[in-house]
Amino acid sequence: MKRRHFVVGAGALAGASLLVEGLPVHMNVAQSTEGEPENWPELVQQGSAQGRMDVHHHLLPPFYRAALQRAGVGDFAGLALPEWTVEQSLDLLDTQGIQAAILSLPAPGVDIGDAHVAVELARRCNEYAADLVQRYPRRFGSFATVPLPATAEACAEAIHALDVLKADGVMLLASNAGVFLGDPRFDELMAELDRRDATVFVQPNLHPRSQDLELEAPGFLLELVCDTTRAAVNLILSGTMERYPRIRWILANAGGFLPYAAWRVSLANAIPEFQERVPQGVMTYLQRFYFDTALAPSASSMAVLRELIEPRQVLFGSGFPSARSELVEQQIAELGASTLWSTAQLAGIARHHGLSLFPRFAAPGESVATVPSHESESTLHWLGRTATQPLAALAQRLKD
Repeated sequence: MKRRHFVVGAGALAGASLLVEGLPVHMNVAQSTEGEPENWPELVQQGSAQGRMDVHHHLLPPFYRAALQRAGVGDFAGLALPEWTVEQSLDLLDTQGIQAAILSLPAPGVDIGDAHVAVELARRCNEYAADLVQRYPRRFGSFATVPLPATAEACAEAIHALDVLKADGVMLLASNAGVFLGDPRFDELMAELDRRDATVFVQPNLHPRSQDLELEAPGFLLELVCDTTRAAVNLILSGTMERYPRIRWILANAGGFLPYAAWRVSLANAIPEFQERVPQGVMTYLQRFYFDTALAPSASSMAVLRELIEPRQVLFGSGFPSARSELVEQQIAELGASTLWSTAQLAGIARHHGLSLFPRFAAPGESVATVPSHESESTLHWLGRTATQPLAALAQRLKD
């Protein structure tokens, strides 16, 4: 793993304010009836209003909570399901200097025991989110929910959500009924997402086997981050990221344990069975992930990310409402007090990196960085990689 070097400035974000060109910013400005700042364009032109982008922000529609209750789901991974209203989210956005939040359904998603119910619930949740986006286009985006592990139904819902409802991306749980992302059963969905250059937000689920471990720690402490880590590694080693390079992946909660274990995971490069699935090397794919900061804003977590990936791949996430408003404020303060990032990099994490994935939230005249594109292994790279293989093996590969 190549160490990345950055110049860390003396200034840093402090408390719950965002510094852009030295100006502290909050979004406590006059609101329209649709929840948007009335004088947003003027404030941006003055250089004094650059609100955060929150890529990890949940919605729990009333009918969704009712469906969970009917299925006997009153808590998840040791945590009670939080209360949520649109007004609570708007209030958090205003008080914590957040311009916009990309909404997603929390785990356990819509797979709550009945496949037919899952399909109907996914459609209803996606239409509910689309209505919120239409009402508050500058405050909310949406990651659509799909009814995995039913791949055909998930494809149909992803197509409807992205093409018709114009969702900003898709939320996928790291594991679905015990099956991790990267499993070939999900390839049809991956192909549809790749065809659309989709942004996919991966958040953890509670794997059924994790409940058999009989640990004292509740699932939200360790098992959820294990779920994300396993899915990310499986996406790499299964060859999914090689075959579908146009999907942009965001890993929740700083990627679980993945950044810390990156070098160890890269040892798979030496295992012959992975050389065709991961031809460009494990680290090449691992460093394509985006990582949100939700529930992982500490200096130790950020230090690992800073050494592993480009700063542009770190995005702000609040985890609201699972993370209550007080905890969101604490996370913002923790990030802002960091001396690991320069002032410009902190502003990027807060807003600009997210805008590169969701440019529709940019203010008039605001510049947006281009998202890097990725491709599958080139023929030239393949020839160089296979040059030392026996001729018979090369001939078979060309035949295949």
